[in-house]
Amino acid sequence: MITLDKVAKAYATAAGRKIVLADACAEFAPGHNVGILGANGAGKSTLIRLLAGSEMPDRGTVRRTARVSFPLGFGGTFHPALSGRENVAFVARVYGAAVRPTIRFVEEFAELDQYFDMPVQTYSAGMRARLAFGTCLAIDFDVYLIDEITEIGDERFRRKCVAAFRQRLNSSDIILATHNSHTIQQYCDRGAILADGQLQLFDDVASAFERYRRMLVEPFACHSADA
Repeated sequence: MITLDKVAKAYATAAGRKIVLADACAEFAPGHNVGILGANGAGKSTLIRLLAGSEMPDRGTVRRTARVSFPLGFGGTFHPALSGRENVAFVARVYGAAVRPTIRFVEEFAELDQYFDMPVQTYSAGMRARLAFGTCLAIDFDVYLIDEITEIGDERFRRKCVAAFRQRLNSSDIILATHNSHTIQQYCDRGAILADGQLQLFDDVASAFERYRRMLVEPFACHSADA
């Protein structure tokens, strides 16, 4: 379980203070896969990092009573000057996983060939995604945190990702932030909306999509009425 207790997070931007979460209280219960909806800039990636513990809230508490992955799609996972192999070994040690089997899994899954022994800073975005995806799946987590990772790569690699997810869903939960509604419908049984600093959780995906559609329409309706 992951619980947010009055969590606040904001950033200073050129346009002013951007509030991602305003004293948010929420509970991600075990046994459910949650898809997070939100506009560009709403803070979905920041929320994923907060849930993982790779970023700290300004105030409030994030409690984890499960083994939670690092954010899939989070570029800060790897040291750019180290090779893929060295990075995987480091992550395995951090999470207490056996190093050699973890490296072997990632090397086979990511299909980076000679680049696996080259610095990550030489990788393309797609190659880094393959490395991150393979590393995350190589370690057993109770909850996998995913930030758009299934949207990149060629069709064959996406099919490979789907198969890997299907296997993990037998024993683990996922929290997924994505713009792709089909991906949420494919993997998730619950939905959440992040908007204007508020995080709202729904007991099913359909209710989340319906509320999100109304949110997108309402500003245009108000503008038309004012005109």
